[in-house]
Amino acid sequence: MQILQAILSGLAMGSVYALVAFGFSITYTTTKTFNFGQGAFLALASLIGISAILLVTQGKLIGFPSPEDVTWGTFLFALLAAMLVLSLLGFVLYVTAIKHFVGEAGLSWVMSTIGFGIIIQNLALLIWGPAPIAVASPLGEGIITIFGTGVRPQEILVFCTTLVLMIVFDWALHKTKMGKAVRAVAFSKSTASLMGINANAVAIAVFVISSALAAIAGVMIAPIATASVFVGTLLSLKAFSAAILGGLENPRGCIFGGFLIGLLESLIGLWYSNLREIAVFGLIIVVLYFRPAGILGRVHAEKV
Repeated sequence: MQILQAILSGLAMGSVYALVAFGFSITYTTTKTFNFGQGAFLALASLIGISAILLVTQGKLIGFPSPEDVTWGTFLFALLAAMLVLSLLGFVLYVTAIKHFVGEAGLSWVMSTIGFGIIIQNLALLIWGPAPIAVASPLGEGIITIFGTGVRPQEILVFCTTLVLMIVFDWALHKTKMGKAVRAVAFSKSTASLMGINANAVAIAVFVISSALAAIAGVMIAPIATASVFVGTLLSLKAFSAAILGGLENPRGCIFGGFLIGLLESLIGLWYSNLREIAVFGLIIVVLYFRPAGILGRVHAEKV
């Protein structure tokens, strides 16, 4: 039963990695850049969610919400507030820290996005402080029994939400006009421009979507991992690792990589918790030695 519990918990954490990794993928394929400050975005989203709940229930922005404050209504409001703020922030990030470096040689955009993330993190530290803030799940804090194994309702919510979002985005990428525009820009920006596609608008859109996905991940993970200024650092690092492991240029591969890392660290932690990170990142090094493009990266490259 412990193994089943580890699998369920791993799927929940893997869902968060998959959301953020998908954001890395769509920004990289269209602009060959991504946000190295995504961890700060994720952490900010969790804190904005806390403030949104407090604003509705207690009329203030800073504090500690009680379990009674977290209902479906307040939680959805927190989610929408975080998505709105982070989407706007994604637009600002692209315009100020990335746009000027797209298509240019060098890695100036790396330092630019890291610097943007550090600014966001320190501003959040000034506003909310360093202490972690616990928040309840809208589903309550009880335990649901599945095949004799206890699992938190929030973990089920995170997994189901991610599954639905990934199915929708995968459909959108392959079946909608916007999705086809994203894929066209990813294939060749110059060719897409000749076809009348506004490559700059597509780039803005994918950074807004990537930031909104970080917002969803941040709010969803808060009842599991608490909300704090520093909660996003390791989560975003593992999400980036998931993207590299699955294949950075393959959105489906990034989703696969997210779930794979979540399951591996949960199962390994069941017996050797101190070796969890060593084993996961060691596996990534081994896989990339034999598959530099990631597990599913080469397949995607051939199809494109």
